[in-house]
Amino acid sequence: MAVGGGEGPEIPRSRLYDYLEMADSDETVGQTPQDRGEPPSPGTPLGAAVPPTAAAPSPGTADYTARARREFAALLGEFRRTPVLVPLDADSEDPLVGDYGGVRWIYAFSDESALARFAIARGEGSRGWAYQRVLGARLLDVGVPALGVPCGVALDVGSEGDDGVLFPPVVGIVPDAAAMDTETADGDTASGEEPQ
Repeated sequence: MAVGGGEGPEIPRSRLYDYLEMADSDETVGQTPQDRGEPPSPGTPLGAAVPPTAAAPSPGTADYTARARREFAALLGEFRRTPVLVPLDADSEDPLVGDYGGVRWIYAFSDESALARFAIARGEGSRGWAYQRVLGARLLDVGVPALGVPCGVALDVGSEGDDGVLFPPVVGIVPDAAAMDTETADGDTASGEEPQ
């Protein structure tokens, strides 16, 4: 029998769907019954157990900017220390990339579930996906400069909410020689464009 209950040749199911189903079941771990759409049982505490001790700074303030920079620096450090999955182009065995905003982005994923969501969103969930496990630091320090064009890393593209992160080709994220915001001795930026 074919997938979907109709008659016809059976289409093999990709292992990516298994990873996606595992991720869906893991999302309910740690949620209250109300979060899962179930009625709360008597005595179930709702809301935060401990109220926040300090209000978050308002956007646009110096405190907000400093906090955002610290959070991004921590996120970048964690990415550099963590192995990620880099899918390979089916035709060339090179890292899978996409172009957006004049920048080439290397796709990277934190786990198989994130890669599965991306594959399904592209309509390619039924095929097998080859990938390499690469340390984030190696991807930024070696992979980005190797492409020879302005390039960054897009982590968990296609994830819902705020799970995706972009690591653009700027100083402090990629090597200076690959950064778009460095100036050469003659005043041009590294990408060959005039400084703004």
